[in-house]
Amino acid sequence: MITCVVEYTIDAAKTDAFERFAERWMTLVEEHGGTHHGYFLPAEGASDKALALFSFPSLAAYERYRELFGRHPDFVAADRIRDDSGCVLRYERTFMRPLLPRRD
Repeated sequence: MITCVVEYTIDAAKTDAFERFAERWMTLVEEHGGTHHGYFLPAEGASDKALALFSFPSLAAYERYRELFGRHPDFVAADRIRDDSGCVLRYERTFMRPLLPRRD
């Protein structure tokens, strides 16, 4: 399993648009073989940071999903929410492997 952690710097005045963008991507990840663990948004005080975590069974599965970026109409529409609103100022993607509690 591979988990993608995306750290966003968002425009705090455009949180509603970011939430629409995030909801669409959660659906797309699930529809294309991944498991979305959610977006984590600022809760208190002034903050412009948000996180997303989602997993795929393998790097190959993630790469198949990534092949749809910019080509599949649903992916293009989701990115349009971000681009048209300006809700995301920048983002950084990191790949991690989870160490999960043992279920004995």
